Amino acid sequence: MGGTLNSMPCKCMVFLVFILILRALLLPPLPGFGGVEWSNFVFIRNHSPESIGVRQDKFLEVPQIVWGLNNQKIAFARACLTAKLMNRTLLMPSLSASLFYKEIDLLQPISLDKVFQFDKFNALCSGVVQLGRYSDVLNRTRVLHSIGSFDDHEIIRIVGKNPFLWHDHWPVKDYAKVFECLVLVDEIAKEADRVVSRIRAVGGGKMELENDGSSFQPLPYVAVHMRIEIDWMIHCKKLEQRLQTNQICSSKKEIMERVKNIAGLKTPVVLYLAVADQLLKNSSILEGWQEGFLPFEKKKLGVDAIYSKYPYLIQSAIDYEVCLRADIFVGNSFSTFSSLIVLERTQKMIKIGVDDMCQMDLRWPSYAYNIAGESNGPMRWNTNMSDSSLKAISYGTDHIAC
Repeated sequence: MGGTLNSMPCKCMVFLVFILILRALLLPPLPGFGGVEWSNFVFIRNHSPESIGVRQDKFLEVPQIVWGLNNQKIAFARACLTAKLMNRTLLMPSLSASLFYKEIDLLQPISLDKVFQFDKFNALCSGVVQLGRYSDVLNRTRVLHSIGSFDDHEIIRIVGKNPFLWHDHWPVKDYAKVFECLVLVDEIAKEADRVVSRIRAVGGGKMELENDGSSFQPLPYVAVHMRIEIDWMIHCKKLEQRLQTNQICSSKKEIMERVKNIAGLKTPVVLYLAVADQLLKNSSILEGWQEGFLPFEKKKLGVDAIYSKYPYLIQSAIDYEVCLRADIFVGNSFSTFSSLIVLERTQKMIKIGVDDMCQMDLRWPSYAYNIAGESNGPMRWNTNMSDSSLKAISYGTDHIAC
């Protein structure tokens, strides 16, 4: 009858195995095999075509998001991208107003819509990801806690400690889209307006004196995110040793030297120093700047009362907005706060059709003071929007593009 593989029963068996493999690849999982437990969430393939849009009847629920503003924005974006992957509406998560990230019981939750506009987010991110409210949920009891036939459940709940602080595989452009949809609520945006107006006013007052009250152009302002506090210096020194580089830490003297040497910068110019609150008690950060540079921090500016009435998260959101709107921004390329600001400023330039990010008269230029550029000034800095992950922003880099 010939070899075994040529027998009719064997041919049938091979055909059956082929069909089973093909079914596993092309068809949805069978009940009881609805997902794979991966880390502390359930991972599934999205079988729905993008044209259908985000499902409004299926939800993803995530734990309270923690840490500082920058890491909370990144974690929120990851939650959004996870919901997109699962083709579910993300139930609006709580952020953390306080910075007690090591002590969960001391965290002060704050609803996301107290910081960012809920309806605006859904309008700007329509077709990409959507936020839902708990009032949208029909049956709160049908929540998936374990592996099973997940797609029938109204809610999938992700549990675990800080599940969105893991490494990820989403490209920078995906994050940028989510960040674009985050618009501050009016109350916080108006507080940022007040701070920016105050910065412009002190610059205007200086120009009015120099022009004897005649008409003048308002002074531009440079926002400098100064990372020189003790805990940062300890962290960055260790990071420099581990990465075998000397382009992470910068002293106050080096920052002053780099800012002074920004190519094409005209004086007088107002400097807004975005610094940690602990540095406000030390007036030395305002001393030593070259003539023509007018340094202010929130205390000298007279706006510390605006900040003090809010919790840490909202104070950071105001400072972030002030730095984002600056004519020139100078930060540290190993700071996530600085890196997110540069990402958004890069996006703004792309939106207005800037093709050459290296041109000198660029609107909203950004610089990294921890890396030497032209004439010992800070290195020009734009985000590489084609990066395949957020690693350079989350963890820092000395490979920055002009």
